[in-house]
Amino acid sequence: MNLSLLFSYSVVVILLIVTPGPVVALLTSTAIREGQREAFMTLLGTNGASLLLLTIAVLTLAGVVHLPPQYLYLLGIVGSFYIGIGAVIDLRTLWRVSNICRDTESTSDHSETTKNSGFVRGFITGVANPKDILFFVAFFPQFISVTHSFPGSVITLSSVWVLLDVSILSLYILCVKCCSRVFNSLWIEGLCSGILLAIAISSVFYNFKSLLLLSVPS
Repeated sequence: MNLSLLFSYSVVVILLIVTPGPVVALLTSTAIREGQREAFMTLLGTNGASLLLLTIAVLTLAGVVHLPPQYLYLLGIVGSFYIGIGAVIDLRTLWRVSNICRDTESTSDHSETTKNSGFVRGFITGVANPKDILFFVAFFPQFISVTHSFPGSVITLSSVWVLLDVSILSLYILCVKCCSRVFNSLWIEGLCSGILLAIAISSVFYNFKSLLLLSVPS
């Protein structure tokens, strides 16, 4: 096993996961609005999406599938629209709640009315995550020689990804409870929804621009 390559892979994965993005914003807002249990269900969804992208990358490297770049960009656009629509709905609900009522009963009603399937939303957000798409398409293949065996490399890299992804994002979820005691939870949730909306808009423009560049004959 190439330990130096494995160490480099681990560092890249840690930096990728720690850097705030749509997954972190979604987990934070879900933990505040619906509690840690639903946030961990969302985490399972985002992790499942990562494994799907990883599987596609592995099958592409093995020559089993040939996925045109256009499909990934289209997937990114569709997923970004889903993220953006969800963020707009959350922002409108937060605005209405903050203006109409701030008591405990109203907050509880808000939690019930905005509750969705955490796993499904996490999965779609993870699949459309620009960071993960870029990583598994551009960077993951560079570490496939971590062992002398292709299956061994896939198992090793996948295990490291799952371990680091679940551990780091679980810490995010657990830290949200402490932060919500210090800061207004509605403000934190609003900030996360705003970040999701900004990422969705920028991702749509990026993927659409990439599609246009691919369609231009060389």
